[in-house]
Amino acid sequence: MVLIVFLLAYMLRRRLDTLDKLSGDKLWRHWFRQAAKVEAGHETGMTAGLALVTLPALLLGLAVYILDASGWRLAGYPLEFLVLTLMMGVPGWRHALRVYADSWHRGDMQAAWHYIQDRLPAEERGAAVSPEAMHLSFSKAMMLAVFQRFFLVGFWYVVGGIGFAVLARGLVALAEQWPHAAARPRFARLAELMAWIPSRLLSLTFGVAGDLAGWLRETRSTFTGIRKNAGDVLMISANGSLTGYALDPAKFSRIHPEEWTDFGGRSLSAIRDLLNRSMLVWICLLALLVISGIV
Repeated sequence: MVLIVFLLAYMLRRRLDTLDKLSGDKLWRHWFRQAAKVEAGHETGMTAGLALVTLPALLLGLAVYILDASGWRLAGYPLEFLVLTLMMGVPGWRHALRVYADSWHRGDMQAAWHYIQDRLPAEERGAAVSPEAMHLSFSKAMMLAVFQRFFLVGFWYVVGGIGFAVLARGLVALAEQWPHAAARPRFARLAELMAWIPSRLLSLTFGVAGDLAGWLRETRSTFTGIRKNAGDVLMISANGSLTGYALDPAKFSRIHPEEWTDFGGRSLSAIRDLLNRSMLVWICLLALLVISGIV
């Protein structure tokens, strides 16, 4: 049932993303407003933030445990399906990718930057950078968003249950949306701890779903870099797994200067295809675990 619940939630979530409906980020933002007020001397509000994430994770985990112990485990699956649907998803990104690719094709890099700057980390917004650096920054943000909202949630749901899935997604939300910016770096470090194993598992999957030979050339720096964050791990692995210099704009422009205006759209399409194939690999792996009785 774990496979069926996750697969159904994933399929529904992809459909909702296409329609740009039901944003999990908006739900988290509304939930965090419950702790927007802080007392003097406690401006960071870190304890309140952790409580707002840990409490629902514990309650959901406890509810599923009680249902399981009472012989009503089947009643918990609809709840898990609903929660997974809310936790996953990247609504709005489809439109951002389309207008960015169109602007790149026209050669209007200023318009491309305008469309995507809100998707980038706060420290990179408004910066005057080259088209190559802008594209790499946007590609990394997209890959990280998909990882955190699909692969990270799915990994912890399978490994630890719905409570851990909510906790992992909640830490990501805290790192991005907590009202008190001073606490966000601390939440980000906690989110990185939750992402350490799944990010490297996805890195390994890139090799299976992409160019294995290219991935092998990059794998040493990925797996030996214990302190590398999830974004860097995914970028390094994806760069090795993708062909056609999809994540090497400088080399692409030297080798195919006449096709430079198509680079933005082609690169993003290649990354999306790699992520989709990687999710298919994860689903197949989960099916094998279910068949073998491990899950």
